[in-house]
Amino acid sequence: MKKISQALPLLGGITPEQFLSEYWHKKPLLIRQAIPGFTPLLDKDELFELAAQEEAESRLISFFGKHWEMQNGPFEQLPVKEKKDWTLLVQGVNLHREEADALLRQFRFIPDARLDDLMISYAADGGGVGPHFDSYDVFLLQAHGQRRWKISAQKDLSLVEGMPLKILRNFKAVQEFLLEPGDMLYLPPHYAHDGEAVGECMTYSIGFRAPSYQELGEAFLHFMSDTIELPGRYADPELKPAANPAEISSAMLSNIAEQLEKIRFSEEDMTIFLGEYLSEPKRNVVFSGPDKPLTPKRFTQAAIKNGVSLSLATQMLYKGKHVFINGESFAIGKEDKVAILKLANDRELDGNGVAEASEDVQEALCTWYEDGWVQLKAK
Repeated sequence: MKKISQALPLLGGITPEQFLSEYWHKKPLLIRQAIPGFTPLLDKDELFELAAQEEAESRLISFFGKHWEMQNGPFEQLPVKEKKDWTLLVQGVNLHREEADALLRQFRFIPDARLDDLMISYAADGGGVGPHFDSYDVFLLQAHGQRRWKISAQKDLSLVEGMPLKILRNFKAVQEFLLEPGDMLYLPPHYAHDGEAVGECMTYSIGFRAPSYQELGEAFLHFMSDTIELPGRYADPELKPAANPAEISSAMLSNIAEQLEKIRFSEEDMTIFLGEYLSEPKRNVVFSGPDKPLTPKRFTQAAIKNGVSLSLATQMLYKGKHVFINGESFAIGKEDKVAILKLANDRELDGNGVAEASEDVQEALCTWYEDGWVQLKAK
């Protein structure tokens, strides 16, 4: 019998199954007090400090004289708060703050392979990024102040030319909502929307990964280039004198096409490619191991005592016997599945789990600890 999950206040009191069947990819959902009494995880000064760091991905959006301007961080200085019509966007805050990661993980009724990141936008009064659409699903959680959202299911998604942002040329709002802290708005892909700060405000965007098939195809061909084996070399023992020397002959074309058609890929090839691709860290992610790592023996002792957890930026996925972590893959046996899959699903493994794991798993945990992919839990 299929297990039915519980209704979630985060989804307005409906179950994930109902949300996915009725709203996901289909229509918007306004959820009043999705997180009652919500307060910002970072105050604006902490957000500004994060935007000044090299490892954080940030953008500054400004609007003046019917013109949009975008600058990429890091930012040592931001516009004075009295100046209107500007917005600071800080991407991937979950990679830097545990409380942001914990908020993002509340949305794990969507698989990790699709869950992307938590972006925080700070806007002065009147600030926004203009009428636009996203190519992915998004939850917009109001964290501080108020933001007025105007949305539309319009089919006209033509853009204003010559702008650094994808601004809709003919946005026509159909619905309008004023969001207070704790309120949340879900929008499916390609749903036109425009958010404007009413006074100073902060909005959290929970986004989802939706790579284009073109991107996936190019990455897969690159992945397969290391495994393709086509023995032999082109030869034409039946070659005839060329009447037109510059023309590529049909015989040559057919010969090479016949050889290239021998290229095949299996379901396992696709599994390994997709797992490595989806677990690959983002470009700005840098892992740092402990300054003075414990010896393998002492690490295992500490892990059995306290347990371990995945680092904030670590992405761990699996399919069948294959496990993927930060762009790398390996196969596991039945004896290792319990510990490894629990670590992947729970993003942590308690001391008992470490103790019951095989030596191979304990060695892998130690290696990941040294690389900064895994950390010992606090006492």
